[in-house]
Amino acid sequence: MNRCSVDDSTCRLSPEQLLELAQRGDQAALGSLLSMYRRYLALLARAQINRRLQGKVDASDLAQETLLEAHRHFGIFRGTSEAAFAAWLRNILAGLVANHVRRFLGTQCRDARLERSLAVEIDNTSCAIGRGVAAAIPTPSEQAVKREASRLLADALELLPEHYRQVILLRHIDELSFAEVAAQMGRSVDSVEKLWVRALGRLRKSLGAGR
Repeated sequence: MNRCSVDDSTCRLSPEQLLELAQRGDQAALGSLLSMYRRYLALLARAQINRRLQGKVDASDLAQETLLEAHRHFGIFRGTSEAAFAAWLRNILAGLVANHVRRFLGTQCRDARLERSLAVEIDNTSCAIGRGVAAAIPTPSEQAVKREASRLLADALELLPEHYRQVILLRHIDELSFAEVAAQMGRSVDSVEKLWVRALGRLRKSLGAGR
């Protein structure tokens, strides 16, 4: 699966344009399309790992596993929008998380209820991330409205300094209290609260740069 290179013209296309090209058999477009979702999927995987797998799996590995499955089975996808494609990727991720949960618990039988529950949880996390974008940008650009908001936030988080990214992830993705975040980061509650405010400001600036 290819990633975008600096001189790859497919990198400048919208997800819908890449999707259309990929469905016509353009492998470079498919590689560029899938690479757009790596950080987004890792962010969703992180929440599931912390809730169900107790750190037994790496979020980046789960994201890569999802992209490989999507590449392998892309021929069955019939959607035409970015939202439909993102939803398809989330369903693949849910199935993979379910597989890891079964291995972690030492069970072999497939559990359709678990997969449905995971799919709902992952969708809810994606929606929560999207709401974070709305909170960070009170008047989103037309581009941000049209694009998958939670993917935009995942990309913006990747650009933050590590301590800013960590405090936002712990507070909003792992849903920890300030006291719990402080314990995780080895800081005082007061310093964590101030760090969080600065981190959100940097995130808002990063997201607003695309307007």
